[in-house]
Amino acid sequence: MKAEALADRVHALEVEAPHVARHARAGQFLIVRVDADGERIPLTISAVDGDLVRVIFMTVGATTHRLAELGPGDEIRDVAGPLGRPSEIPANSTCVVVGGGVGIASCPIIARALKAAGNRVIGIIGARNADLLILEDEMREVCDDLFVTTDDGSKGRHGFAADVLKELIEDEQVDCVWIIGPAIMMKVTSGVTRPKGIRTLVSLNPIMVDGTGMCGSCRVVVNGETRFACVDGPEFDAHAVDFDRLMQRQRIYLEEEREALEHHHASRCGCETGGHHG
Repeated sequence: MKAEALADRVHALEVEAPHVARHARAGQFLIVRVDADGERIPLTISAVDGDLVRVIFMTVGATTHRLAELGPGDEIRDVAGPLGRPSEIPANSTCVVVGGGVGIASCPIIARALKAAGNRVIGIIGARNADLLILEDEMREVCDDLFVTTDDGSKGRHGFAADVLKELIEDEQVDCVWIIGPAIMMKVTSGVTRPKGIRTLVSLNPIMVDGTGMCGSCRVVVNGETRFACVDGPEFDAHAVDFDRLMQRQRIYLEEEREALEHHHASRCGCETGGHHG
């Protein structure tokens, strides 16, 4: 295992998992459990190198903090995958891969698959500021063109990925777009391609437990119908997703996540708190 900090609260973890690496394809994800008492969390596959599978995550709750504390030689109790449907890769088309924030993590493996299928690949990556941009060199290496944006203008273009995408589809023929990032970013950015009817895919990240369609916690609404992100996705037609419902469900366990994180920090410093999270 190899761990690396990429940006503030953003970490890359390379896990030796030959059974996953042999079958992993762009767009799929893992579910990991740190130890026997830990929760199961989904992490998108960012890259595969031999028997190593890379995942990238932001430390938000207790489990991701524990993952960030792992070092070379440490072990993860369970690594299940690859899960989800792989990206549907076209051939001989012009494709745009858009990543926002930690969502950039999912972009290189998709861009590589697109390039291998003979597509022209244009990348757009954006973050709040230059310090939060990740994988720029990797994306620049695989893409025919790469545009960088920051909300504050500290690197690349001052503005949002949606602005660049809007100009891009006005200037040239684009056949397909992938957008990966926070739900609100995917909602706004996919709105840019709707008027032209450009095939646009988003990778959804709802609450997920088992990853096999049994628990139902990852349900999303697509074309007015309930779908499960773990087995029907995680990629869906952006123009058919109910993003408002998705964002509402993502907030369900905020209080429990806060209590679990407080408990984790307390256990690390050897003190006690009144909060408890099972």
